[in-house]
Amino acid sequence: MIKKITVFLLGLLMLAPAGASAAAEPKITIDMHYLVVSPAEDGSTNMMNMVNYTNVDSSEYKGDGKSEAVLTVTLPEGSTGLNFLDGKIAMKQTGNGFITTDPIPGSQTIVLPYSYRMPAGRDINLAFDYPVQMMQVLVPEGMGSIEFKGVEATNQGLFNFEDQRYVGYSVEAIPANKPFTMIYNKDIQPKAGEAKQAGADAESGTVVAKQSPAFHNPGHLRMWYQSPLKSFNPHVLMIVLAAIVIAGIAYFSYFSLRNRAEAEKLENDADEKAFKLLIAKQNTIMDKILELEETYGNGLLTEEEYNAKIDAYKQHLVKVKLGLRRFVE
Repeated sequence: MIKKITVFLLGLLMLAPAGASAAAEPKITIDMHYLVVSPAEDGSTNMMNMVNYTNVDSSEYKGDGKSEAVLTVTLPEGSTGLNFLDGKIAMKQTGNGFITTDPIPGSQTIVLPYSYRMPAGRDINLAFDYPVQMMQVLVPEGMGSIEFKGVEATNQGLFNFEDQRYVGYSVEAIPANKPFTMIYNKDIQPKAGEAKQAGADAESGTVVAKQSPAFHNPGHLRMWYQSPLKSFNPHVLMIVLAAIVIAGIAYFSYFSLRNRAEAEKLENDADEKAFKLLIAKQNTIMDKILELEETYGNGLLTEEEYNAKIDAYKQHLVKVKLGLRRFVE
């Protein structure tokens, strides 16, 4: 069963704006943007990014043809200390961010891991060069909270990852070049059990906060009211669905046990392939971490470079580990 990911990771967004023509649709989209926000030792704010860029066209993407840039990444005004964490992807730093110069194959996705810092106490004004389907913003527990302005965000509460707890925020369907603001305060912690949506009030410009019932996940509520079933009483519908499920289980037990072995074999083949692929990705990342530790041990990296890269690799494990969870739960 597919679960909606509360933090990082997993929110599948299937909203695609209908354009006047296919030619007007962007060829590059950001499927998922992971951002880990935390305080740095010097008082500034660490911004660790891992971004999935997808070429939605079947042909190779080489940029807009106006320059050597394939992908353009614009960083917030005031950012410093850009650190690009994948040496295999060709990039060049620009005055307000960086560009990549490697073409993207048709219908393929590349991941850009990078980090930078923002001055303490300064609003973080973001705008992305490509449409973003979902953005997951993570703050380590006890290291502050985030307020959003100009965009609707969902506080998804706490989750565990590798002995660290994070507060997760989710923002969906961000149009290209739409500005919004993140206000990070390391001294203000989110309230326990808080699950709120925030956005900019069109008239006053103030932040609107909506408290969702503790029993219902705000993301689930949003999905319900966007579904064709919203006109039904959800509790009555659940009773009906439960009756159907019970009847289905009885039918399966009586009629379908003889076909179980063959069905499980076909399912396990697909699951095994997916599992092996995720394990291979995880092993590759772990090898990278070991290689990084060896490089650092040999004195070829500074402590700051080492900490930045090791954090980036750990964040890269998020997507893989979330994929593996369905095989062990």
